[in-house]
Amino acid sequence: MSREPAGGPTKIDRAMMRRALRLAREAAKAGEAPVGAVVYDTATGALLAEARNTREADADPCGHAEITAIRAAAAAIGDWRLNGSTLVVTLEPCAMCAGAIVNARVGRLVYGAADPKAGAVASLFRLCSDPRLNHRLAPIGGVMARSSATLLRRFFRERRDARRPVTPPRARG
Repeated sequence: MSREPAGGPTKIDRAMMRRALRLAREAAKAGEAPVGAVVYDTATGALLAEARNTREADADPCGHAEITAIRAAAAAIGDWRLNGSTLVVTLEPCAMCAGAIVNARVGRLVYGAADPKAGAVASLFRLCSDPRLNHRLAPIGGVMARSSATLLRRFFRERRDARRPVTPPRARG
């Protein structure tokens, strides 16, 4: 497997991010916040699991793409420890998801767009690299960030526009 410079995203990270973006677009079509996640075996590049947000459809506050993908990957390998895996997600994980990443011992994290309102990897908190926790990893952010951010902005703009009442133009006189 061909790797790029240490610490940066690999070719497979970028391929998996494209896959996660497809999942995010599927989520948007289903009325979910457009976030997609993929877990793969870091050594072999084998896909272990993939997911998209399902919070609305499942009425589940834990229905984030990362949580669902982590659960499926653990089931696929038969172990809750995912230290040999990479999680690729289109949006910087929130506190719940960052906590799950640490607790699942995910080996690597690659994410797209930063989340200044809820990001718990670099924006608001640094849960994945906090030295007080028993597992740490060095996340790689900003991978295909523009594509992820554009998808998110478009989705939320369309939702806001759909809720805005249409007011008739005023009569001039």
